[in-house]
Amino acid sequence: MADKTAYLTDQIHDLQANGLFNTIRTIESAMGGRIVVDGQPVINFCANNYLGLANHPRMLEAAKAAIDQYGIGPGAVRTIAGTMSLHRQLEERLAHFKGAEAVITLQSGFTANLATIPALVGKGDAIFSDQLNHASIIDGCRLSRAQIIAYAHNDVKDLREKIKEAMASGSYNRYLIVTDGVFSMDGDIAPLAEIYEVAKEFNILLMVDDAHGEGVLGTGGRGIVDHFHLHGKVDIEVGTMSKAFGVVGGIVAGKQVIIDWIRQRGRPFLFSSAMTVPDTAACLEAVDLLEESTELVDRLWANAKRFKEAMQQLGFDTGHSQTPIVPVMLKDEKLTQTFSRKLFENGVFAMAIAYPTVALGAARIRVMNTAAHSDADIDEALGIFEKVGKELGVI
Repeated sequence: MADKTAYLTDQIHDLQANGLFNTIRTIESAMGGRIVVDGQPVINFCANNYLGLANHPRMLEAAKAAIDQYGIGPGAVRTIAGTMSLHRQLEERLAHFKGAEAVITLQSGFTANLATIPALVGKGDAIFSDQLNHASIIDGCRLSRAQIIAYAHNDVKDLREKIKEAMASGSYNRYLIVTDGVFSMDGDIAPLAEIYEVAKEFNILLMVDDAHGEGVLGTGGRGIVDHFHLHGKVDIEVGTMSKAFGVVGGIVAGKQVIIDWIRQRGRPFLFSSAMTVPDTAACLEAVDLLEESTELVDRLWANAKRFKEAMQQLGFDTGHSQTPIVPVMLKDEKLTQTFSRKLFENGVFAMAIAYPTVALGAARIRVMNTAAHSDADIDEALGIFEKVGKELGVI
């Protein structure tokens, strides 16, 4: 009898042969600028822990105290018996922090997109989606059953033309524009102010996923809407607390009526348990830290500037990043895998990013700068990049 999974074995062999198989390493320490991976101490440039909060002492204490008072989990979906006072507090604090009418929290940034998009549009509607939007946006669009109309990356002119064509066709009832705020593979920022003008011109709902802008862009890390001074103008701002906040959870911020509707029709909210007690308490403490001082955000940007400028001086191609995300463009998939492995052997943890996460021929080492890195960490890492780059003929 034929092996039912033989086709999977063949496909895995193909990935391995083409340098596309993703080997997942094991972290054996707390998350920080330096960690232990597979038994080896390394400088960590893989995490989205932008502000170094994942192991911050105040975050740990907040989580422990909440466990002592409330236990671990909410015990049910929030609409039945799972909403706790901590969830309410976090949503109120986040709404104030982000200057939004209201906020709803979910289990992750991914589920926030799955909850929001299908609740706003459906069959017979159209979604204008940036070609490089995150997988969670793409999946949310697919679940909605609306027509997905992709526009060229960050191309406002193409967006306007696609809207005109769709409206002229008379085929759709409602419309939604959705874009990432910071594009996680290239580190570039959506021209949100210009996109807003298009949304205003055609009276279309506008949604931005600010996963990599939360805690990074705007005053004290308040995000991309704050960065562009668009409070009250962008209808929906989705985010995550698994990156700069150092914890886990999803955010949807925006107009009160939209948040109220997601509470009624957002399926991940309605049919899955809420954030756990320690996660929620730690996120509340993260808001406190960000409201008290811009020190961590300032340090993040200073570290990113230091690393990016030095890499460019060494002769590396760092793409078009405008943020602490620095793509080291190597393009060849096998070379990129080899480069990542050599970095690890020399004490730097920076993973290769290749197809299908990015297009074929666009492979890169993605460096995630954080406030947890010291000047010594960055200088040591630069020396290792230079050594490996020369060894492999990249520079």
